[in-house]
Amino acid sequence: MAKRRPYPGDLSDARWELIEPVLAAWRFERRGRALDFGRPPEHGLRDIMDAILYVDRTGVQWRYLPPDFPHWNTAYGYFAKWADEGVFAQLGGLLRQLLREKEGRDAEPSACVIDAQSVKTSTSVPTAGQGTDAGKKTVGRKRSIVTDTIGLLPAVPVTAASVQDSVAGTRFLDQVAADHPGIRKVWVDGRYRQHLVEHAATLGIDMETTQRTPGTRGFTPIPKRWAAERTYGWLMLYRRPARAYETPPVHSEAMIHTAMTDLIARRLTNENAISRRDPTPQTKRQIPG
Repeated sequence: MAKRRPYPGDLSDARWELIEPVLAAWRFERRGRALDFGRPPEHGLRDIMDAILYVDRTGVQWRYLPPDFPHWNTAYGYFAKWADEGVFAQLGGLLRQLLREKEGRDAEPSACVIDAQSVKTSTSVPTAGQGTDAGKKTVGRKRSIVTDTIGLLPAVPVTAASVQDSVAGTRFLDQVAADHPGIRKVWVDGRYRQHLVEHAATLGIDMETTQRTPGTRGFTPIPKRWAAERTYGWLMLYRRPARAYETPPVHSEAMIHTAMTDLIARRLTNENAISRRDPTPQTKRQIPG
């Protein structure tokens, strides 16, 4: 089979080395449940992952995948299975721990930031799966992200935009406490009401509300909470998460985890993230002269 045309967002050998074990283990376990290991797979996992990253990075519809990649229906089939089975969240979690350890931190965070962002939906999202954010006048979905203090994502549940931050935050906080029992400090903004602070206390978590200084104009980083805002900026390098295109909310979560996986893998391998100003990935900047 001829080698396909490379694209700027394709995984490098170093990044694929980080990602391959999780995907290979998933395939081995799945084939192990089939009689005689089933039919040999037709497509390589690396090509599948490159196709998913292409969609995530460019925002193109699945049907518009270039013919160099596996057929769009195959790529989407793998994406849906991995999203439904939590493979993207698992992959992002493992790489997040590696990066934290690389930077001299504990594998699991002890403090985090919770924030919410409402985004518009596309016509592919049914009305029943969206709502209206009364505060921001946005019709769509809401992402409640939790980041550690360096901006990495342990979790990102997606709900209808009509779900209040405090309501979503209560469920979210229970999930965070169960999955990351080491977290003892959380920073939030004023949208999260007092009863959520009290609920956090029952979980052994000190929740602190940080506010913007009254009278401040223009963009001003808010102490501690700026980490979550920076994470939103990182995610906007990928066009697919810019709007809620996925029909099931779990697929929207998977697209965000995929973007973060790619960003973390680049940091682990010292590869520069692709920017709109410089679309060519480089491992080192060339210094003029």
